[in-house]
Amino acid sequence: MKKIISYAVVFAMGLTMVSCDDFLNDNRYPPTKIMNTPEYWSNANNCQLQVDRYIDELSSGYGSGNSLGTFYFSTLSDDQVGSGFANWHQPTIPATDGNWTYSQIRGANYIITGVRNANPALPAATHANYEGIGKLIRAQAYYELVRRFGDVVWESEVVDPSDNDILYGPRTNRDIVMDSVLRDLDYAIATITTQKSKLSWSKDLALAIKSEVCLYEGTFCRYRTVAENGIAPDDARAKKYLQEAADASKKLLDRYGFTDDYQSIYNSVWGGGTSTVDPTKKLTDFSANPEIIFGRRYDKVNGRHSTVSYTCSSTTTSGISLDAFKAFLFLDGKPEATTSLDKSLVGENTTFEIGGEAQTAYSIQKLLDVRDKRLSVITDPYVYYLGMPWSRVGASGMNSSSGFGVAKYDNVLMPVTERQNTTQNYTCAPIFWTSYIALNYVEAKAELGTLTDGDVEAYLNVLYRRAGLPAQTVAGLNAINDPKNDMGVSSLIYEIRRCRRCELMLDKGIRYWDLIRWHQLDKLDSQKNPDILRGAYVGNATIKPANMDGDYVRPYTSRDRIYDKKYYLDPIPSGQLDLNPQLEQNPGWK
Repeated sequence: MKKIISYAVVFAMGLTMVSCDDFLNDNRYPPTKIMNTPEYWSNANNCQLQVDRYIDELSSGYGSGNSLGTFYFSTLSDDQVGSGFANWHQPTIPATDGNWTYSQIRGANYIITGVRNANPALPAATHANYEGIGKLIRAQAYYELVRRFGDVVWESEVVDPSDNDILYGPRTNRDIVMDSVLRDLDYAIATITTQKSKLSWSKDLALAIKSEVCLYEGTFCRYRTVAENGIAPDDARAKKYLQEAADASKKLLDRYGFTDDYQSIYNSVWGGGTSTVDPTKKLTDFSANPEIIFGRRYDKVNGRHSTVSYTCSSTTTSGISLDAFKAFLFLDGKPEATTSLDKSLVGENTTFEIGGEAQTAYSIQKLLDVRDKRLSVITDPYVYYLGMPWSRVGASGMNSSSGFGVAKYDNVLMPVTERQNTTQNYTCAPIFWTSYIALNYVEAKAELGTLTDGDVEAYLNVLYRRAGLPAQTVAGLNAINDPKNDMGVSSLIYEIRRCRRCELMLDKGIRYWDLIRWHQLDKLDSQKNPDILRGAYVGNATIKPANMDGDYVRPYTSRDRIYDKKYYLDPIPSGQLDLNPQLEQNPGWK
């Protein structure tokens, strides 16, 4: 039973019943700062004010907030290893969990209902635009809930606080919820009036979200298993969602270009301008970057972040893993097992100046020179750690948990104080960009069996050339046959996954959710894959780190990460089960 309760009653109840406990006890009622009446919603400016409350959730940018806006800090992967080795999201059942939240869904439903009941009525196009944005907000929130918790409670409308059928009812099958998410996305794409906006709601943003959501759903449904996910694969469903992902991606790819400078996706500034460090050079303008579809603006006045400072200050950088380093192809287009180039991991002892004094240093420039050029953007040409620091152009001595640094987000053309100090960084944050969508497209097409050489040339070779790698064809990718392919897929799909990993390394938690949807979560088991808990080779280094694993940096010594199939879903918080036993706990959690 679903009921709509009057705005006036809800407003009053929001003041008197906020202590009422149920699964929606987070922001259960609409904001009490607004007069939530039909007259309020008849003003388009008020509607815009309410939808804009959620754009920050989507575009929270570097290092905080919603998973779509989190960069670099997602160490629960095989790409990055912190000094405190990240375990699973929830190794035990928590009493509460901030990820089990329906506040955004509830807010979206108030927007949808509000514009429907506006009095006087909004113009038809205006009404459809704001209802579309409301449904896009709801779709995004449900997608994140489903991929983390599986079955969830579905609400299509504002819930009456007396409606126990919903408040204390069972969860809805995750496939049914995702079908509703797809309908919401399609409605948003059809009705949102703005085509493009790098900073706010638009049709293109809805298409980008659909590209991600449908690729996730299509591959998850193809690779899931009863034994580990509790539900059998569904290839017909997979094909439907993969085609939806390909179609949405292609519409965007027809309208956006690529930049020649891979790093400019991550370290550009709003408006560009001349570097004060080197007046002969320009800072890349994020607003004019042809690759950016949607992102978060930072600047000196309207907001800054701290991501850059964590990668170029004395704070220990959570560096990339040895496994991530080895993932990159060599410049002959071949993996480590078959390359004819020097595959050594051994660096060279040298010196470097910090603060006017010569310091011992350990160079890996020769290792980078023969590998995919993206690697030399992501990490530094020197290995550094506690006891053997290094400085990246102007920064003070730095150290990394793995020896491998993170250079990707830094911009050495900016003053060191605006790079190295926390809360002083103002490089802009990409949330959706062309290469990300291109990788969604080629993967969906490969999974469908419809990828062509034309697709590879237009959307994959552009990334290979930017990385200094030779162009490929479908047949060429199939012929690589890396012996390390342990994913049970064709060489074609494995190489597309490799390119995705290398192109998007450290970006907004993508790798973790890729492993979930590919049914490869066991790759995060450090006993099965010890290179994810190793850093750089330093067997011949003059100064060695305190922690070693043979000849490699060992970022964390007292913990392994052990896979269990239950980790495909996070547990339902025990406090919510106490309130509503019909939710039932996810499999494997006790």
